[in-house]
Amino acid sequence: MKTRILTKHPANPIITPAMMPKDVLYVFNPGAIKHGDEYILIMNTTTLDDIHRFWMARSKDGVHFEIDPAPLAWPDPDPTHPELCTYDPRITRIDDEYVILYASDLLQNEVRVGIVKTRDFVRFERVAIASELGNRNGCLFPERIDGLYARFDRPFGNELNPCYMWLSFSPDLVFWGRSRPLTYQGKPFHDGHKMGAGAVPIRTDAGWLEIYHTVSTTCNGFIYRLKAMLLDLKDPSKVIGYTRDFLLWPEHDYEMRGRVMNVVFTCNALLEPDGTVKIYYGAADTNIGLAEGKLSDIIAACKP
Repeated sequence: MKTRILTKHPANPIITPAMMPKDVLYVFNPGAIKHGDEYILIMNTTTLDDIHRFWMARSKDGVHFEIDPAPLAWPDPDPTHPELCTYDPRITRIDDEYVILYASDLLQNEVRVGIVKTRDFVRFERVAIASELGNRNGCLFPERIDGLYARFDRPFGNELNPCYMWLSFSPDLVFWGRSRPLTYQGKPFHDGHKMGAGAVPIRTDAGWLEIYHTVSTTCNGFIYRLKAMLLDLKDPSKVIGYTRDFLLWPEHDYEMRGRVMNVVFTCNALLEPDGTVKIYYGAADTNIGLAEGKLSDIIAACKP
């Protein structure tokens, strides 16, 4: 059998609803970052009122997490932009701040890209609701491109319809434009029925490395799996190469049975000093798993 590029941790799932300090229905799809000597997760949790709220966990070793006693104190929404649910955070360190892009829900399928920032993961400041209705999977690059902030997003009309990854730019994190789809060999890049950004991109000598999710249709639903792509460093709307094979897929009970069956989904990929990439992923929208692999192996698998 071919050696796997990403290996699932033997302690998986590393966080489950039963480990939470209060009753929750599900815990999944964390944003992740190294802050000082700690790993920080901002996790989706579905509380007993069936609303998604953020909850924070911290770890010294990246496997065993201490979970805060209560949900994160998220900034109040602007009265002109009400916010029912918050989920799928991507945490980017840029300059001396941590910028969090997340899904801000009015109602089902009425979702926008929200932006919040922090310096210490104690106090959070709202920046903007920075998209029109029908956009999610916002993910900020860790450096400016031609002097502008750059982000992935995924505009869509209905969650059941095909939708793909786009790139947008902003001078201030509030007003976004110059949007264009990702392209491969001069054509819009489509991979699966749906696809969207996962991790904050990692700069490498070979290009920007992006771990993304791709969705396949079955006779009775969807399957969410992970792949990777390399993007041009100067123009990250151009795909240089991508993995033909899946890097991570649902195969265990905790990934196949839950709130949404047959799902592995990530909002992060953390590069360690030894070249290991850690990916904390949502499993069946119910639990959190950890997978690890070598950066060099992922890059090699992307090359055409």
